[in-house]
Amino acid sequence: MDKQLDILAFGSHPDDVELGCGATIAKQVSMGSKVGIIDLTRGELGTRGSADIRGEEAELAAQILGVEFRYNLGFRDGFFQNDEKHQMELVKIIREYRPRIVLANAVRDRHPDHKKGSDLVSTACFLAGLHKIETGQEAWRPELIYHYIQFEEIEPDFVVDVSDYMSIKMEAVKAFGSQFYDSSSKEPETIISSKEFLDSVRYRAANLGRLSRVKFAEGFTSYKIIVSESLTSLR
Repeated sequence: MDKQLDILAFGSHPDDVELGCGATIAKQVSMGSKVGIIDLTRGELGTRGSADIRGEEAELAAQILGVEFRYNLGFRDGFFQNDEKHQMELVKIIREYRPRIVLANAVRDRHPDHKKGSDLVSTACFLAGLHKIETGQEAWRPELIYHYIQFEEIEPDFVVDVSDYMSIKMEAVKAFGSQFYDSSSKEPETIISSKEFLDSVRYRAANLGRLSRVKFAEGFTSYKIIVSESLTSLR
């Protein structure tokens, strides 16, 4: 069976992908793209919930988004590094699924794991294309690596119109009930468990949409200059 994906999305923690680019993924799935999600850690250091609970929530969110699969690599939350051991794990995955596009954590953010995850995925994508790194697989380098935006405000290099998919994104985010607003929860409050934070996820997409002249949008950054076939393909 051909395992090749159109898009492979990485997140340092379960829920990173949903918060950063959940609507974009839902849109791409609806357009027929084959999409997979890889979580680097189980989020075991999170104040609320547990690794097991977050695993169940992640599976529910994946079903809502309609992706092909979701795997968790079980790296140590808070302590994984952009080193050879972790790079090689990702190289094998990238070569196995040969995605054309990779989505990764924000290039900088409040949580240090997000930048580490961003750097690790970018490094692994480059290394996966080097033929002299032997894994028993063919070398493969994704054509494009895009970084979604998370807690910090970052100017996007481009946005995706997700006006018709925002409700799916919010449903997938809310699948992580242990992490986000729940009026009945007795667990400690965190910076992301308030109703205001959940509202801000929608506000950001609405604001990017306002600036882009659409209802809702999700933003991405790219180290590579983005190429268009023509002026008429832009809007």
